[in-house]
Amino acid sequence: MSAPTPTEAPPPHPVLTRPEILSPAGDWDCVRAAVENGADAVYFGLERFNARMRAKNFTVADLPKLMEFLHRRGVRGYVTFNVLVFADELSAAEDYLRAIIASGVDAAIVQDIGICRLIRAISPDFPIHTSTQMTVTSAAGVEFARDLGANLVVLARENSLKDITAIREAQQSAAGPLPLEVFVHGALCVAYSGQCLTSESLGGRSANRGECAQACRMPYELVSDGAPVDLGDRRYLLSPQDLSGLEVLPELIRAGVASLKIEGRLKSPEYVANITRVYRRALDTAMAEFASGQLSSVAPAPTARGEAAPAPFDPQSARYDLEMGFSRGLYTGWFRGINNQELAHARFGTKRGVFLGTVTRVGRDHVALTLVAPLKPGDGLVFDAGRPDEKEEGGRVYQVETRGGETVLRFGQGDLDFSRIQPGQLLWKTNDPELDRRVRQSYEGDQIRFRRPLHLEVHGHAGAPLTLIARTEEGHVARMDTTSTLVVAQKQPLSTERLRDQLGRLGGTPFVLGELDNQLEGDVIVAVSELNDVRRRLITAVDTLRAAPQRWTMNPATLGPVAASLLATDAAVPGPVAPAPDAPPELIVVIRHLHQLEAAWATGARTIYCEFEDPKKYREAVTRFRELRGNDPAASLWVIPPRVFKPGEEWILRQVLSSEADGYLVRNYDHLPWFAAHRRRGDFSLNVANPLTAGHFINHHGLERVTASYDLNVAQLEALLQGAPAAWFDITLHQHMPMFHMEHCVFCAFLSTGTDYRNCGRPCDRHDVRLRDRVGAEHPLKADAGCRNTVYNSRAQTGAEFADRLLALGARSFRIEFLNESADELQRTVSRYRQLLRGELSGGELWREFKLINQLGVTRGQLESAPPLMRRKP
Repeated sequence: MSAPTPTEAPPPHPVLTRPEILSPAGDWDCVRAAVENGADAVYFGLERFNARMRAKNFTVADLPKLMEFLHRRGVRGYVTFNVLVFADELSAAEDYLRAIIASGVDAAIVQDIGICRLIRAISPDFPIHTSTQMTVTSAAGVEFARDLGANLVVLARENSLKDITAIREAQQSAAGPLPLEVFVHGALCVAYSGQCLTSESLGGRSANRGECAQACRMPYELVSDGAPVDLGDRRYLLSPQDLSGLEVLPELIRAGVASLKIEGRLKSPEYVANITRVYRRALDTAMAEFASGQLSSVAPAPTARGEAAPAPFDPQSARYDLEMGFSRGLYTGWFRGINNQELAHARFGTKRGVFLGTVTRVGRDHVALTLVAPLKPGDGLVFDAGRPDEKEEGGRVYQVETRGGETVLRFGQGDLDFSRIQPGQLLWKTNDPELDRRVRQSYEGDQIRFRRPLHLEVHGHAGAPLTLIARTEEGHVARMDTTSTLVVAQKQPLSTERLRDQLGRLGGTPFVLGELDNQLEGDVIVAVSELNDVRRRLITAVDTLRAAPQRWTMNPATLGPVAASLLATDAAVPGPVAPAPDAPPELIVVIRHLHQLEAAWATGARTIYCEFEDPKKYREAVTRFRELRGNDPAASLWVIPPRVFKPGEEWILRQVLSSEADGYLVRNYDHLPWFAAHRRRGDFSLNVANPLTAGHFINHHGLERVTASYDLNVAQLEALLQGAPAAWFDITLHQHMPMFHMEHCVFCAFLSTGTDYRNCGRPCDRHDVRLRDRVGAEHPLKADAGCRNTVYNSRAQTGAEFADRLLALGARSFRIEFLNESADELQRTVSRYRQLLRGELSGGELWREFKLINQLGVTRGQLESAPPLMRRKP
């Protein structure tokens, strides 16, 4: 397109929607901290069914008061219901949801597909925001959420700006694109949210149930081809830097993001206030720059709130505040794409703060360095010796003395052991009391500090009352008339300036005067006391409107439990043909190497699932399998696509589809349409934890079966089999549980100097790599076609002891999974499970045998463990 000629008007700037600032709130202090520093919405958990069970959390009884407070301040409140819900909890979940909806909250943030269905059956209009735990990474995922009745989708943290734009543009609904929310600041999970089974695998503490043990923040050794790799002081291989989207805020606005989410429901109110304030100012500045068309220059924040213009936004000062709030290092995460050299520096997994410099010398009672950041007496410091898992020296500095280019620091007597401090150690500022005081002053007490625009219209003429109409940003409208009429002004009529001066006196209210539209006819006047009176009455009316709770439509509970009605409807839909009660169980063998195929067939396995790192090998597997099966119609080979799909990865699915396998395992939302013309079964990554979720995939999407979630213990699995036809489910009896599933490529980051697959040299193709944890266990690491890494538990897990109970409930399809096992190991293991399912061997005998012969050890796994949330009293 040619440039406009001087006589042409420049093209208009695109209309950009201001995204909301969404802040975390673990308690009342955090709520006030968020509100007084400019949050447009807050999200909080209740005492059950939320993914931050260690937070203080609110209760259902708190909701009416909490929502009234938020709405009076023009702030929305979202409840987190972002965990998997088990079959025996659906009734309690329904009661809980009714209380939440009745309280007038603005939305629920939901992970569980069955709970989305339950909400929509309870209320046709209550807003659902799908959680990042739902692992939505593509437009197909957004459409899946829309089909569930979602009103907003929280994307995975791993989506880049390019991905976000593509997802928004690819939505095809006539209703327009669903609003998208992204995390803009805070801790980065190294694994895809909703796909991390590490805490469950290692200790029965499910991240999908709010009990993440943060194993990603622990040190690991890298073992390649059996030998440790010397990485110096880099041992926190799975601990990413913290996310900070401040640098890419304009790009996020351009991409059409509707909500900017700040992570931190476990953080302090000082953190919430600090981070919210920075992003509020940054967003106001960016929107002002967009409005002026001069994003290249720094513009002051807009003054529409009727207050004096604040100082221009200073990115350097803002970064200091963010680092002091909480920082393991700040990074743009995946917004700018993948850079495996930068995502995880691997030196520490805990808070550091602002880097001050490197120690140059150590005296008897002081240290010296060249400062690279401001420091003053009273600030808190820590000396970084590269061993953050050990006790570190630190404390408050008492004296800061500059001598030429060197700064000498002195401390309180006995505060430090100077013998443990050496030249070359790094120094970090971990606390700034002055900043803390300033932050606390922003929200403590009852004073209203952050105020929102109130737009006014003034109407009237001589002989009629002055009519004042108010409109809030949330859409509330109120009208008030003066008690006396307007008269013709002999002098000083009510000009716009006089009206603005008088009506703008809104101190002590949550408002400032925004736009003022003066529609008075002629030169008229009314007593100042009348203006003050009508202003006060109007503010009271607006406040009353704001305080009223949201009224959502709710189907009456007198019609019976909605969950039970949905379950009955699902069960009535013709689904998979149930095997006869005396039918022999099916043993499904899952292999991950081509050489395991013939070994599996030799054991008598006639249903085989293949998950290979290179999908090009699926063709070879299908060809060989067809040679093996001959004319056996009952034998089938199923292939497994990569667990995550992102825009631009269609080539991988085309490769998988070209194998012409007998069937395909669905692992994410894109697989549903891609393999719609073929036999499909659902894998564990769909997080099927209750019959409502299972019914959605079986009846609505036509899957033959789904794999029960790995978050279920045996009691919860039994409840699932009792609540839905057992023919719907594959049950995994033996596996090396996949723990971390990550966009972060450990191969690239620590065995190459490359940033991603284009320049890493693909060490994943040449090396057997394991991560050795603090107890010496070596967990295998695998890469898939999308270069995503999976860390598998070193110890195989078996549910053999529970097989009889599951068989008695009608379960007939059991998965036995293998990782790197030899043909002999595979055949021995499958043979023993065949004996188990035929009743020739007890589960206890099999457990004891495997424990003895397996050098790495075999654990009973998650079926034995009761996730902590189940042990809590409601």
